[in-house]
Amino acid sequence: MTGFFQSIVTIGLFILILGVLVVIHELGHFFTARAFRVRVLEFGIGFPPRAKVMRSRGETLYTLNWLPIGGFVKLEGEDGTDADDPRSFAAQRYLTKIVILVAGVAMNVFLAFAIFTGIALYGDPTVGIEVGGVQAGSPAETAGIVAGDTIVTIDGKTYVAFDRLSPLDGLRSNAGQTVTLGIKSTDGTVEQVPVTLRPASQIDAQHGALGIERSKAAVLADPLHYSVGEAIQIGAQRTVDALGLIVGGLGTLAESIVNRPTEAPPVQGPVGIATQIGDIFWQLGPLFTLYVAGVLSANLAVVNILPFPPLDGGRMLMITLKRLFGRRISLRAEQLTYVVGMVFLFAFILWVTGYDIIRSLTGGTLGGP
Repeated sequence: MTGFFQSIVTIGLFILILGVLVVIHELGHFFTARAFRVRVLEFGIGFPPRAKVMRSRGETLYTLNWLPIGGFVKLEGEDGTDADDPRSFAAQRYLTKIVILVAGVAMNVFLAFAIFTGIALYGDPTVGIEVGGVQAGSPAETAGIVAGDTIVTIDGKTYVAFDRLSPLDGLRSNAGQTVTLGIKSTDGTVEQVPVTLRPASQIDAQHGALGIERSKAAVLADPLHYSVGEAIQIGAQRTVDALGLIVGGLGTLAESIVNRPTEAPPVQGPVGIATQIGDIFWQLGPLFTLYVAGVLSANLAVVNILPFPPLDGGRMLMITLKRLFGRRISLRAEQLTYVVGMVFLFAFILWVTGYDIIRSLTGGTLGGP
């Protein structure tokens, strides 16, 4: 029953997070279109078939739909028709169309920034190294470190769970040097212990700089707090880092498809993302789950800006091409491009989801020893 309950909660979390991210994205289109007086025919939460009309007054229909993932905004003339109507999307100037399309991406970037900044204001969780064992004759044994101790600082530096550098990186970077470790014992007391680490020449796969083994990261109880200005700076930097990470991941994906098309792709589909969200929620808690939501928001922004129909970036590309080549690109050709793009997009999602399912059935061991 516990496993079933956790699965239901995991699915609910996935639907909630993805739904909020997509609705925020669509609100960007909605408010920007309204600001330019473009007629919004429908704002839907979820995808059709339609379950309920929540409000029908005015020119916009607000609906609740049966498929509970995301949402959509339907604009007058967004399919290229009704160009004679001054309030249709098709009748707008080139720059107005681009701004309306970019607004959704901008909202997801802002949401990621707001999440990261909010976490920093609340208090960043810190992480240490929980010692599982100590090697004989190692610097750790010489310093009196024992199994069960937790390394909480290195030379007074506290490590944040969301930073690129971990305490293990701090140990490796100080190989051969004498450092002062903050050691938290099992009774909760913290002692500053000087340790001379192994030099780089003595470090290999079996012997680390400190000489501890079976160690794991441990989330510590004392969060790290920042001022408002510091939190904003941290939020901005983490947003940039998340966007850069996703762009790099897309490059890796493209390289994998070209050079290793029969292997599992280095990305996750809906099943993999839902599983990861569930694992993080149950093992690390709501704050880490919120951080993942921020990363996913940045992910959604980058993916939507790609020049691939029917994504926002693909629509911007078609609008730009029509501006350059005019009537040589017919309305039928434009619409066909969106249909073909949608087919390829769904095929890609199904392909990735298939590997997600295989990974879940094989315990994540697909493609490696």
